Amino acid sequence: MTGTALTGTEGRPLFEVRGLTKRYYGLTAVADLGFTVPDGGIVGLIGPNGSGKSTTIDCISGFQAADEGRWFLGCRELSGRKPHVHALAGLARTFQTVRAYDAMSLLDNLATAAQAHDGLGWWQALRAGPRLLHAETEAAARARNLLDIVGLADHAESPAGILSYGQRKLLAIAATMMTRPRLVVLDEPVAGVNPTMIRRIETAIRALNESGAALLIVEHNIDFIMNLCRTVIVLEQGRKIAEGPPASIRENPRVLAAYLGGSPSAGADA
Repeated sequence: MTGTALTGTEGRPLFEVRGLTKRYYGLTAVADLGFTVPDGGIVGLIGPNGSGKSTTIDCISGFQAADEGRWFLGCRELSGRKPHVHALAGLARTFQTVRAYDAMSLLDNLATAAQAHDGLGWWQALRAGPRLLHAETEAAARARNLLDIVGLADHAESPAGILSYGQRKLLAIAATMMTRPRLVVLDEPVAGVNPTMIRRIETAIRALNESGAALLIVEHNIDFIMNLCRTVIVLEQGRKIAEGPPASIRENPRVLAAYLGGSPSAGADA
Protein backbone atom coordinates (compact mmCIF):
# COMPACT_ATOMS: atom_id res chain seq x y z
CA MET A 1 0.00 0.00 0.00
CA THR A 2 1.07 3.54 -0.70
CA GLY A 3 0.88 6.25 1.94
CA THR A 4 2.74 9.40 0.94
CA ALA A 5 2.86 12.48 3.14
CA LEU A 6 2.23 15.88 1.60
CA THR A 7 5.00 18.41 1.35
CA GLY A 8 2.96 21.32 2.71
CA THR A 9 3.29 22.83 6.18
CA GLU A 10 -0.41 23.29 6.97
CA GLY A 11 -0.59 20.79 9.82
CA ARG A 12 -0.87 17.16 10.80
CA PRO A 13 -2.67 14.81 8.42
CA LEU A 14 -6.44 15.13 8.67
CA PHE A 15 -7.41 12.68 5.93
CA GLU A 16 -5.37 9.68 4.81
CA VAL A 17 -5.90 7.26 1.93
CA ARG A 18 -3.93 4.00 1.78
CA GLY A 19 -3.74 1.65 -1.17
CA LEU A 20 -7.00 2.67 -2.86
CA THR A 21 -7.73 0.35 -5.79
CA LYS A 22 -10.83 0.20 -7.97
CA ARG A 23 -11.42 -2.16 -10.90
CA TYR A 24 -14.17 -2.30 -13.52
CA TYR A 25 -14.51 -5.70 -15.22
CA GLY A 26 -10.78 -6.31 -15.20
CA LEU A 27 -9.80 -2.70 -15.97
CA THR A 28 -7.98 -1.00 -13.11
CA ALA A 29 -9.31 2.56 -12.81
CA VAL A 30 -7.32 3.43 -9.67
CA ALA A 31 -4.26 1.46 -8.57
CA ASP A 32 -2.75 1.44 -5.08
CA LEU A 33 -3.31 5.17 -4.55
CA GLY A 34 -2.18 6.81 -1.34
CA PHE A 35 -2.20 10.42 -0.22
CA THR A 36 -3.04 12.66 2.72
CA VAL A 37 -4.76 15.99 3.17
CA PRO A 38 -3.30 18.01 6.06
CA ASP A 39 -5.45 19.74 8.63
CA GLY A 40 -6.16 23.17 7.16
CA GLY A 41 -4.74 22.25 3.77
CA ILE A 42 -5.92 22.78 0.20
CA VAL A 43 -4.93 19.89 -2.05
CA GLY A 44 -5.56 19.61 -5.79
CA LEU A 45 -6.16 16.36 -7.66
CA ILE A 46 -5.56 16.62 -11.41
CA GLY A 47 -4.96 14.39 -14.39
CA PRO A 48 -6.12 13.77 -17.97
CA ASN A 49 -9.59 12.46 -18.71
CA GLY A 50 -9.83 8.86 -17.59
CA SER A 51 -7.01 9.17 -15.08
CA GLY A 52 -9.17 8.09 -12.14
CA LYS A 53 -9.97 11.39 -10.44
CA SER A 54 -13.75 10.97 -10.29
CA THR A 55 -13.46 7.33 -9.27
CA THR A 56 -11.12 8.32 -6.46
CA ILE A 57 -13.43 10.88 -4.90
CA ASP A 58 -16.49 8.68 -5.42
CA CYS A 59 -14.77 5.90 -3.47
CA ILE A 60 -13.47 8.06 -0.62
CA SER A 61 -16.89 9.69 -0.14
CA GLY A 62 -18.75 6.38 -0.13
CA PHE A 63 -20.51 6.64 -3.49
CA GLN A 64 -18.58 3.72 -4.97
CA ALA A 65 -17.19 0.61 -3.33
CA ALA A 66 -13.42 0.24 -3.56
CA ASP A 67 -11.88 -3.16 -4.26
CA GLU A 68 -8.97 -2.48 -1.93
CA GLY A 69 -7.71 0.26 0.32
CA ARG A 70 -8.50 2.08 3.54
CA TRP A 71 -9.12 5.72 4.33
CA PHE A 72 -9.36 7.65 7.58
CA LEU A 73 -10.73 11.03 8.64
CA GLY A 74 -8.85 11.88 11.78
CA CYS A 75 -8.82 8.69 13.83
CA ARG A 76 -12.01 7.32 12.26
CA GLU A 77 -11.85 4.75 9.49
CA LEU A 78 -14.47 5.31 6.78
CA SER A 79 -13.45 2.55 4.36
CA GLY A 80 -16.49 0.76 2.95
CA ARG A 81 -19.02 2.98 4.74
CA LYS A 82 -22.07 4.59 3.12
CA PRO A 83 -22.12 8.26 2.02
CA HIS A 84 -24.22 9.42 4.98
CA VAL A 85 -21.64 7.94 7.38
CA HIS A 86 -18.89 9.91 5.65
CA ALA A 87 -21.02 13.05 5.89
CA LEU A 88 -21.81 12.58 9.57
CA ALA A 89 -18.09 12.00 10.24
CA GLY A 90 -17.26 15.38 8.70
CA LEU A 91 -16.56 14.71 5.02
CA ALA A 92 -18.76 16.78 2.68
CA ARG A 93 -18.62 17.01 -1.11
CA THR A 94 -20.05 18.76 -4.13
CA PHE A 95 -20.87 17.20 -7.50
CA GLN A 96 -20.24 18.22 -11.10
CA THR A 97 -24.01 18.47 -11.58
CA VAL A 98 -25.19 21.32 -9.36
CA ARG A 99 -28.26 20.48 -7.29
CA ALA A 100 -30.61 23.01 -5.70
CA TYR A 101 -34.28 23.42 -4.83
CA ASP A 102 -35.15 26.09 -7.37
CA ALA A 103 -38.45 27.15 -5.81
CA MET A 104 -36.93 27.59 -2.35
CA SER A 105 -34.96 30.60 -1.17
CA LEU A 106 -31.21 30.39 -0.82
CA LEU A 107 -31.63 30.48 2.97
CA ASP A 108 -34.08 27.59 2.86
CA ASN A 109 -31.75 25.60 0.58
CA LEU A 110 -28.97 25.94 3.14
CA ALA A 111 -31.28 25.17 6.07
CA THR A 112 -32.34 21.99 4.28
CA ALA A 113 -28.69 21.01 3.88
CA ALA A 114 -28.23 21.29 7.65
CA GLN A 115 -31.27 19.27 8.71
CA ALA A 116 -29.71 15.83 8.35
CA HIS A 117 -26.99 16.79 10.85
CA ASP A 118 -28.89 18.69 13.55
CA GLY A 119 -29.34 15.61 15.75
CA LEU A 120 -33.12 16.02 15.96
CA GLY A 121 -35.58 13.26 15.24
CA TRP A 122 -39.18 13.40 14.04
CA TRP A 123 -40.51 13.71 17.60
CA GLN A 124 -38.64 16.93 18.33
CA ALA A 125 -39.68 18.31 14.96
CA LEU A 126 -43.33 17.43 15.60
CA ARG A 127 -43.33 19.09 19.01
CA ALA A 128 -41.42 22.16 17.78
CA GLY A 129 -39.67 22.24 21.10
CA PRO A 130 -36.76 24.38 22.30
CA ARG A 131 -34.11 22.20 20.68
CA LEU A 132 -35.77 22.57 17.28
CA LEU A 133 -36.15 26.32 17.65
CA HIS A 134 -32.51 26.63 18.68
CA ALA A 135 -31.37 24.50 15.72
CA GLU A 136 -33.43 26.59 13.31
CA THR A 137 -32.08 29.86 14.68
CA GLU A 138 -28.52 28.60 14.55
CA ALA A 139 -28.93 27.26 10.99
CA ALA A 140 -30.41 30.55 9.78
CA ALA A 141 -27.52 32.54 11.24
CA ARG A 142 -24.94 30.19 9.74
CA ALA A 143 -26.70 30.27 6.37
CA ARG A 144 -26.62 34.06 6.26
CA ASN A 145 -22.94 34.08 7.21
CA LEU A 146 -22.07 31.55 4.49
CA LEU A 147 -24.06 33.41 1.86
CA ASP A 148 -22.08 36.51 2.78
CA ILE A 149 -18.79 34.60 2.47
CA VAL A 150 -19.64 33.27 -1.01
CA GLY A 151 -21.03 36.62 -2.18
CA LEU A 152 -24.70 35.67 -2.40
CA ALA A 153 -26.05 37.59 0.62
CA ASP A 154 -28.06 39.96 -1.60
CA HIS A 155 -30.04 36.97 -2.89
CA ALA A 156 -30.66 35.31 0.49
CA GLU A 157 -34.46 35.55 0.24
CA SER A 158 -34.61 34.90 -3.52
CA PRO A 159 -35.47 31.52 -5.04
CA ALA A 160 -32.47 29.52 -6.16
CA GLY A 161 -33.99 29.31 -9.64
CA ILE A 162 -32.86 32.87 -10.42
CA LEU A 163 -29.18 32.08 -9.96
CA SER A 164 -26.73 31.81 -12.82
CA TYR A 165 -24.78 28.58 -13.26
CA GLY A 166 -21.73 30.03 -11.51
CA GLN A 167 -23.83 31.34 -8.64
CA ARG A 168 -25.34 27.88 -8.23
CA LYS A 169 -21.81 26.55 -7.84
CA LEU A 170 -21.29 29.04 -5.01
CA LEU A 171 -24.56 27.97 -3.40
CA ALA A 172 -23.49 24.32 -3.57
CA ILE A 173 -20.20 25.15 -1.85
CA ALA A 174 -22.07 27.05 0.89
CA ALA A 175 -24.45 24.10 1.34
CA THR A 176 -21.56 21.71 1.98
CA MET A 177 -20.31 24.06 4.71
CA MET A 178 -23.59 24.16 6.64
CA THR A 179 -22.63 21.10 8.66
CA ARG A 180 -19.18 22.46 9.59
CA PRO A 181 -17.30 19.64 7.81
CA ARG A 182 -13.69 18.89 8.57
CA LEU A 183 -12.94 18.05 4.93
CA VAL A 184 -14.70 19.33 1.80
CA VAL A 185 -14.25 17.54 -1.53
CA LEU A 186 -15.02 19.82 -4.48
CA ASP A 187 -15.75 18.14 -7.82
CA GLU A 188 -15.03 20.51 -10.74
CA PRO A 189 -16.01 23.71 -8.87
CA VAL A 190 -15.23 26.06 -11.79
CA ALA A 191 -16.16 23.87 -14.76
CA GLY A 192 -18.28 25.82 -17.24
CA VAL A 193 -18.11 29.20 -15.51
CA ASN A 194 -16.66 32.48 -16.77
CA PRO A 195 -13.35 34.01 -15.58
CA THR A 196 -15.06 36.56 -13.32
CA MET A 197 -17.00 33.83 -11.54
CA ILE A 198 -13.85 31.70 -11.28
CA ARG A 199 -12.23 34.50 -9.28
CA ARG A 200 -15.30 34.73 -7.04
CA ILE A 201 -15.26 30.98 -6.41
CA GLU A 202 -11.54 31.07 -5.64
CA THR A 203 -12.10 33.90 -3.14
CA ALA A 204 -14.93 31.97 -1.49
CA ILE A 205 -12.84 28.79 -1.20
CA ARG A 206 -9.97 30.71 0.39
CA ALA A 207 -12.36 32.24 2.92
CA LEU A 208 -13.87 28.87 3.79
CA ASN A 209 -10.40 27.38 4.20
CA GLU A 210 -9.46 30.22 6.52
CA SER A 211 -12.55 29.41 8.59
CA GLY A 212 -11.10 25.97 9.30
CA ALA A 213 -12.11 23.55 6.52
CA ALA A 214 -9.53 21.46 4.68
CA LEU A 215 -10.23 20.96 0.97
CA LEU A 216 -9.53 18.37 -1.71
CA ILE A 217 -10.28 19.80 -5.17
CA VAL A 218 -10.68 17.92 -8.45
CA GLU A 219 -10.51 20.31 -11.38
CA HIS A 220 -9.44 20.48 -15.04
CA ASN A 221 -8.58 24.19 -14.84
CA ILE A 222 -4.85 23.99 -14.19
CA ASP A 223 -4.34 27.69 -13.47
CA PHE A 224 -7.11 27.58 -10.86
CA ILE A 225 -5.49 24.61 -9.12
CA MET A 226 -1.99 26.07 -9.27
CA ASN A 227 -3.12 29.43 -7.87
CA LEU A 228 -5.20 27.97 -5.07
CA CYS A 229 -3.67 24.69 -3.89
CA ARG A 230 -0.61 24.26 -1.75
CA THR A 231 -0.09 20.68 -2.86
CA VAL A 232 -1.04 19.08 -6.17
CA ILE A 233 -1.43 15.35 -6.85
CA VAL A 234 -1.30 14.17 -10.47
CA LEU A 235 -2.90 10.95 -11.71
CA GLU A 236 -2.32 9.14 -14.99
CA GLN A 237 -4.17 5.94 -15.87
CA GLY A 238 -5.19 5.45 -12.26
CA ARG A 239 -1.72 5.88 -10.76
CA LYS A 240 -0.12 8.78 -8.95
CA ILE A 241 2.77 10.06 -11.04
CA ALA A 242 3.62 13.23 -9.10
CA GLU A 243 2.87 15.08 -5.89
CA GLY A 244 4.19 18.35 -4.56
CA PRO A 245 3.88 22.13 -4.57
CA PRO A 246 2.58 23.80 -7.74
CA ALA A 247 6.01 25.05 -8.85
CA SER A 248 7.48 21.55 -8.92
CA ILE A 249 4.40 20.11 -10.65
CA ARG A 250 4.61 22.70 -13.44
CA GLU A 251 8.21 21.66 -14.15
CA ASN A 252 7.82 17.91 -13.68
CA PRO A 253 8.76 16.21 -16.99
CA ARG A 254 6.41 13.31 -16.44
CA VAL A 255 3.48 15.65 -15.78
CA LEU A 256 4.32 17.68 -18.87
CA ALA A 257 4.30 14.52 -20.93
CA ALA A 258 1.15 13.00 -19.44
CA TYR A 259 -1.00 16.05 -18.86
CA LEU A 260 0.34 19.21 -20.42
CA GLY A 261 1.55 17.82 -23.73
CA GLY A 262 5.31 18.18 -23.23
CA SER A 263 8.07 15.62 -23.63
CA PRO A 264 9.80 14.04 -20.64
CA SER A 265 13.55 14.21 -20.40
CA ALA A 266 15.41 10.95 -20.93
CA GLY A 267 15.39 8.95 -17.73
CA ALA A 268 13.24 11.48 -15.90
CA ASP A 269 10.92 10.15 -13.23
CA ALA A 270 8.36 11.70 -10.91
